[in-house]
Amino acid sequence: MSDMQPGPMDDQLPESQSECPIDDWVIGDLPEWSRPHFTELVDTLLSGEKPFPCTFAVAGARKNTLRFAFVEALDDPSAWAPLVDILVTYLKSYRELSRNTSLIVMFRTEDTGQTLEQYHRRFWSILQYLHEQDPEPWPAELPADPDDPMWEFCFGGTPIFVVCNTPAHRARLSRNGSNFLITFQPRWVFEHIGPDTNQGMAARKAIRRRLLAFDNMPPARHLGDYGNPDNREYEQYFLPDTNDSEVPRCPFLHRESRTRPAAAD
Repeated sequence: MSDMQPGPMDDQLPESQSECPIDDWVIGDLPEWSRPHFTELVDTLLSGEKPFPCTFAVAGARKNTLRFAFVEALDDPSAWAPLVDILVTYLKSYRELSRNTSLIVMFRTEDTGQTLEQYHRRFWSILQYLHEQDPEPWPAELPADPDDPMWEFCFGGTPIFVVCNTPAHRARLSRNGSNFLITFQPRWVFEHIGPDTNQGMAARKAIRRRLLAFDNMPPARHLGDYGNPDNREYEQYFLPDTNDSEVPRCPFLHRESRTRPAAAD
């Protein structure tokens, strides 16, 4: 559920809520514990009383082009294994769904009293795990260093924008979740709405207006445009809960960096 980019026409979609075909939306298992949380999440996306900021996610919910998956435990790394096949499956077919698509993964979160810092560490542990298990090489055209403005997370050879929601996000409601959530949005979905296009500029304006209303605070200063020299994608993945907080340095480590020979002096 990105805080960024869909097209402005999505604001004009009818507010009527269609019945949610949960079995058609899910990749992998559909555990019983997930059903009420799934319904709560979809109701949030389709709310007409309090419009969700990401019009991209709202359009996907209305068009049945979102996909969902459920992981049995957040704090047990052995439970993360199905996530690899889930992502592989999604990335094989996401272009057939339309650009209004993303994969929302819900992790069963039994300890919802963890701090934002604990959830932040868990988030990057999961992305690191996925990187270590990635069956495809990292794209040669993308930098491996998260501090590069052209870096972003990749899996299966696909650049992906990632968003995390947690129970510890209490002020920034657009990043809150009753369970820990990670949303994966292939970069492809944003290709037609770059910051230099009329559609892209209108989309950003609409998103920021809705963020202000939904969160009751100005949008995070860490939100930016991919490729801008001052932008760091990883800062947008896991936002702080207040606008006077900093984003910790990204701990992501490219797997090849541990096998390269040391540079000569």
